[in-house]
Amino acid sequence: MLPVSGGTRIYLYRQAADMRKGFYGLSGMVRAHFQEDLFSGGLFVFINRLLNRMKVLYWDRDGMALWSKRLERGRYRLPAPGTANTMELSVGEWAMLLEGITPLKVSARYRRAA
Repeated sequence: MLPVSGGTRIYLYRQAADMRKGFYGLSGMVRAHFQEDLFSGGLFVFINRLLNRMKVLYWDRDGMALWSKRLERGRYRLPAPGTANTMELSVGEWAMLLEGITPLKVSARYRRAA
């Protein structure tokens, strides 16, 4: 389970990320694109071009951890577009991103058949 609390800082890379990258590749992206230190305890979120895969890189007190999720249906809906390649998410925005809710307009990613 991801270590998310009220004080956790969550950073989103808004450009398409190569999901073939692992610890070293994503660590390099954090150093290149984020102002935050990799070992600060924050979550660094990367999403692919098709918006159906996500990887989260974070420091877990004694080593780096990598969490991955692939959607079977639907796509992740990113917050409103901005000019920056990176942005910080609140815990609420993070929860909405994982649940498939658009922050500007509440809508589900898909509806299950009854």
